Amino acid sequence: MAGHLPDEASSFVGRAAELARVDRALRDGTRVVTLTGTGGVGKSRLAVRAARRAAGRYPHGACWADLSPLQNDRRLVATVSEAVGLRDHTLRGPVEALCERLAGQRLLLVLDACERVVESVAHLVADLVTAVPGLTVLATSRRPLGIRGERVVAVGPLPTEGDEEEALRLFRDRAAQAAPHAALDDAASLAAASEICRVLEGIPLAVELASARLADHTVEEIADRLGSRVPAPAPVLDGVGAPAGPARFDLLVDHTVWPQHHRALRTAVGWSHELCRPLERLLWARLSAFRGDFGVEDAAAVCAGGPLGEDAVAEALAGLVAQSVVQRTDTGTAAAPALPAVPSGTGGPRHRMLATLREYGAMWLDELGTREAVADLHALHYADLVARAYAGWSGAGQVGWYHAMRDSHADLCAALNHLLATDPERATAMAGAVGFYWTCCGHLHEARLYLERCLAEDRRPRPERTRALWALGVTVVLQGDLDGARVLGERCAIAAWQDGTAESKLAACYLQGLTCLMMGRPLAAHVLTEAVLGALPGDPFASQSLLRCHVVRVFALTALGRLPEARSAAEALRAACVAHGEYWARGYADYQLALIHLFAGDPNVAEGYARSMLGGRTALLDNFGTALGLDLLAATVAAQGDGERAAHVFGTGQAYWRTVGHPQRGTPELADVRAACERSAREAVGDAAYEEAFHLGLVAEDGSGLARALAGRLPDGGDGGGPARAAPEGG
Repeated sequence: MAGHLPDEASSFVGRAAELARVDRALRDGTRVVTLTGTGGVGKSRLAVRAARRAAGRYPHGACWADLSPLQNDRRLVATVSEAVGLRDHTLRGPVEALCERLAGQRLLLVLDACERVVESVAHLVADLVTAVPGLTVLATSRRPLGIRGERVVAVGPLPTEGDEEEALRLFRDRAAQAAPHAALDDAASLAAASEICRVLEGIPLAVELASARLADHTVEEIADRLGSRVPAPAPVLDGVGAPAGPARFDLLVDHTVWPQHHRALRTAVGWSHELCRPLERLLWARLSAFRGDFGVEDAAAVCAGGPLGEDAVAEALAGLVAQSVVQRTDTGTAAAPALPAVPSGTGGPRHRMLATLREYGAMWLDELGTREAVADLHALHYADLVARAYAGWSGAGQVGWYHAMRDSHADLCAALNHLLATDPERATAMAGAVGFYWTCCGHLHEARLYLERCLAEDRRPRPERTRALWALGVTVVLQGDLDGARVLGERCAIAAWQDGTAESKLAACYLQGLTCLMMGRPLAAHVLTEAVLGALPGDPFASQSLLRCHVVRVFALTALGRLPEARSAAEALRAACVAHGEYWARGYADYQLALIHLFAGDPNVAEGYARSMLGGRTALLDNFGTALGLDLLAATVAAQGDGERAAHVFGTGQAYWRTVGHPQRGTPELADVRAACERSAREAVGDAAYEEAFHLGLVAEDGSGLARALAGRLPDGGDGGGPARAAPEGG
């Protein structure tokens, strides 16, 4: 299984010897293999190819963790956890949870771009390989990790002479993409191309940057310019257009990143920079503020200003893409099929800058003295994006906003770090607004970390601080710390009374009601929500927290056994959600309707609601909700007498519970439903068949178990005893 590895966007050239060394090390049982070399030498591409070739030897496949966005080690464990599919909802230490997630697996874990956090990576890898005997780590770094048992494979430039001439092959391959009209078959052109590769010492990034210039230069012109190493005059624009000749460049660069012995890379990047138009150079510098992927709208919001007008950003960005300075990473963020697309201003193509080129841009930003100003704009942009997401949470763009928050995660964290140092009150507002998205998407440890930091730095009572307390309380509930959640609920209620806003009071009610439900106190949850909702009859979409209180009320009625009232309330809530294009509350209305129909002896209808719930939870990236839904779907299938399919769905649910680090959880009444499901399924097919089907669901790869559960089919293509049930109307 190599599904977790990045796609290879362009052809792979050469490296047979290096691939053989990596493959030999992995076959020999070496647990930690590190590819080392300077920036731009091709370590990441080599790691992708090596991992893809080796993945089939690991029963649990290969996973890729990109560490290049990290500026410090705060998000290291979270980044690796996401790479292996862990969205931990527990109170355990993050490293402990990661070790438990990987326990018993035989997996190849690739850690790319370790150099900024190499000491922390070394400690983490040492812990992982000690605790997880089946784990192998393939790392890329500008220097070794320095841990016991590590095998270092040095990655050098591509050969520029002799029979191989892999650098020339790379140049010709990339030239065919950049300038299909350019003919490189005659002797003069080939000689010039060979000279370019020789001058650039065969460093792949340098060669690719040079080949991109064939769109507007001949190969002979490129060879002459690089061979002379004399930069042409360039117009100065706020300092960004200043020539970057060898002497000037030596003063500018950080030689830990740009070593003296790889002057060719520095020459190629500097030359590529000076050939950019002035506005492209300015954009290159300002784009270094981004830590992850970004869209055109993001670039315009952060980078426009001065001579670079907002309308000019898209054109300058297209120029940097054409010159291989910036990469297109996809064709845009898309929501799940048949669900709402991304909200206005958050879609379109995504882009990313290679770490080496980002570092070069950051050095120019420092040279200009504008790093802090651009960081301010970056933080304000993402704070505004989060505010828009919060305001649009209950509307038709809800699913799209979840995906936008996921795609921007690295930059959201960078913005919060900056605001905590410069504007703690704005950081609190941002953390409170993004906290609910993060809890649903599985970023509980990060949500708690940032919310606690913000609340410690910012103590002025106001609605934004109350919202942060509420978000922290929801986070703690989902981590299973119910005593801590009870205390936070009380603090949130006091803060809501102090700031006096209706939304704060509703938020406190939701937090306290949710905590009561999870503690097995549905009557208390019902009393709380009835008091609030009785005073606010009418449209549940009048406010976000009001909508959430309606969800708690439905849960409480079901748990109290007041099924006719629960059904009526759930159906009304679901209808309102369908009308508004909302999926979060609708999913929980579906969940309760499935339970109610199951309790009422109508498992066929219950199955339709369970399927509808699952469609929404997966679209919202909510593994916890997906696990709940799969357990309920299994129960509805078992109640219809199809024990084998129920076991398979139940096994798939267990796989999702593992991704959140919990045993099966939820409100207390679900425990009896699960027990009845297993008992009925075993009685229907026998223990041996049950265990086999359960195991097939548990180990299904790449979401196939969930797909089969939703399609109502078993792994052999059977229909599980009947056609797949349709979701209820509007589903």
